[in-house]
Amino acid sequence: MSSPEALKRMTVLQATFIGVGSMVGAGIFALLGAAGAVAGSAVWVSFLIAGIIAALQGYSFAKLGATYPSGGGILAYLSRGFGQGHLAGIGAWLFFTAGSIVVAMIATSFGGYASAVVADDSAFWAKVFAIALILVMSALNAVGSTAVARVQSVIVVVVLVILSVFAVVTIANWDPSLLSPAGYPGVQQIIASVALTFFAFLGFGVITFTAKDLPHPASQLPKAIYFALAIATTIYVAVSLGVFGTLTADQVVEYGATALAEAAKPTLGQAGYVLMVITALFSTTGAVNAGLYPSIGMTAHLASVGQFPPAFGRSVGRFPVGLLVMAALAIILVVGFDLNKIASIGSAVALLVFSAVSIAHLRLFRETGAHPLILVIGLIATLGTFIVFCTTTLVNEPATAIALVAIVVIAVLVDISWKAAARRSAHPSPS
Repeated sequence: MSSPEALKRMTVLQATFIGVGSMVGAGIFALLGAAGAVAGSAVWVSFLIAGIIAALQGYSFAKLGATYPSGGGILAYLSRGFGQGHLAGIGAWLFFTAGSIVVAMIATSFGGYASAVVADDSAFWAKVFAIALILVMSALNAVGSTAVARVQSVIVVVVLVILSVFAVVTIANWDPSLLSPAGYPGVQQIIASVALTFFAFLGFGVITFTAKDLPHPASQLPKAIYFALAIATTIYVAVSLGVFGTLTADQVVEYGATALAEAAKPTLGQAGYVLMVITALFSTTGAVNAGLYPSIGMTAHLASVGQFPPAFGRSVGRFPVGLLVMAALAIILVVGFDLNKIASIGSAVALLVFSAVSIAHLRLFRETGAHPLILVIGLIATLGTFIVFCTTTLVNEPATAIALVAIVVIAVLVDISWKAAARRSAHPSPS
């Protein structure tokens, strides 16, 4: 009879690729223009700083994951630190909602690229392609983690190879004067841009949910986290150097999401442009796949400990309810909302959850063996990023600010209502 370990098929490399695929999704395409508008040609510095901040959180997650491996990922760490009370429950509802928003945003990005290629930028077909991608990736996740890992590995390898070629070619032909420190903005602007570039690293939290599929999570999970962050940081820094060494900061801002494709033209011509569009389609596909992956283990764990209703621990045929709910919510968002107006909401919520996990870890560091000073520095850096985000992005995006407050309020009300109903069911009043 097979042992439980033998049934767990995911490797360290596959877990790494789930994290890399979640990070190197639409972010690198959408962020360069926005970050360039703030930090100019110093965007590569911003990515490097953001990578260091992510590494501090990665250290915390790795220590927690090695000590408490669980399909509940970072949400299980919240429960360990704060107990199965309202704080952990609210954090869980927030993270689940943020995951749905991010999946919808990335799918919308895929739909936009696909529509531009085959449907003459039709808004209708952009939504159709986005919904189709969510449905296909949901079916893949329902097949099982082995299928997810294999497909994700192929996607990530293709994306990394293309981005590596792009970085090498553009850096080999760059104009160093475009990257001269003399043209950099002030330190305040560079730090402000970190609030944008850090969002490109948020996907590494997805790796914590692979613990249920790794044969030896205590040793394998930390490796996957560190490998994924190292790969993503290297790619982001190299790509930003290549782009801003080829185009002026104003051109990058003007081109926006197509800046990578435009930067490839001088040396690779139209073929380079097409290659980067293909990369965008692969990247967004992988990011949706990785974004849906945590919904299964996360909701099953939360249902088992009473944080989510028991229905989230069940399946409809081969489809886990948690996966169906996340996919359905993402599709509703794609169809009914202008996601550009709340583009940063998923990242803002994730920053809050990351900060809460850091606080929880400070209550557990004697068990995990983590150095408390590193945890404190990571917490300060993450909260600082959130504060900078609030003072730079939310001020200029009132819709995002309203959505953030609304989501937090809804999470609080849902958690309180569900737990009150559960208590009444467990202890019915005498007739």
